[in-house]
Amino acid sequence: MALRSQWTGWDGAPKTGSLSVDGVLDPVNRRHGVGLQVTGDALGAQSATSVFANYALRLQLDNEDTQRLSLGVGVGVTQYGLDGNKLEPVVRQDNLIPDGRLSSWKPDIRLGMYYYNPRWYAGVSVQDLFANASGNDEFRFNENTLESLYRNISLYFIGGMLFELEEGLHLRPSLLVKDDFKGPTALDANAMLIFNNKFWIGGGYRTRTKLFEREYYDSSPMKLSSMNAVTAIAQFYATDRLRIGYSYDIMLNKMRGLQSGTHEVTLGITFGQTFRQVLSPRYF
Repeated sequence: MALRSQWTGWDGAPKTGSLSVDGVLDPVNRRHGVGLQVTGDALGAQSATSVFANYALRLQLDNEDTQRLSLGVGVGVTQYGLDGNKLEPVVRQDNLIPDGRLSSWKPDIRLGMYYYNPRWYAGVSVQDLFANASGNDEFRFNENTLESLYRNISLYFIGGMLFELEEGLHLRPSLLVKDDFKGPTALDANAMLIFNNKFWIGGGYRTRTKLFEREYYDSSPMKLSSMNAVTAIAQFYATDRLRIGYSYDIMLNKMRGLQSGTHEVTLGITFGQTFRQVLSPRYF
């Protein structure tokens, strides 16, 4: 479970809540993984609530079962909403602003691939494959449609490593790259120190990187700032089955000082048998 409150202090600032449950269907070979994820997003008058069922085929790559390659697919629906009561029109009785709340449902699919061994991991995924807004004519709404709120197709890449600095102390750097093929490519670089497999503490840096050409970039007179935010992260395993985490983001761009940062709280609970024969599931 995770709760995230972004840019606290601003009216209508983004808020996200998510709940996920996952496990394996065959505890001995652990080849088939399933999961359910429910996510709710709110941004001003806009909202999106999604429910996805996920399946992963986990391929064992060596006899010792220290390496796995997982191929995953997620199928679900998202309810998009727009509350006209939360909008403040410049011109009163604007016919383009809906009366009350509108909502519509849209099915979607997600695909992913993930590899890990005891020392490093990497994964790639594509989300919102049915998102197809390609022109301004799709950015509209009426009593039956909410095309302007649909997400874009997004690509995610993750990677990380694990280093044993000394007995009971590990370093886990990681990288996250996000791109929606329209806006800036986001890059998150993080590093965590792990003490006795119980307490994690570290930080991260979020920036914009120019991996792909974007038409708006050269025509922007201000040139978007590459600096975005720094993050402080802490995580504690209260027991082998209970994990508690917290992170705080501090903006570095012109939004700094105009809001009170971003807070995120996570809670993880493990049910049933716990597998501990390899490092990767514990750290990755």
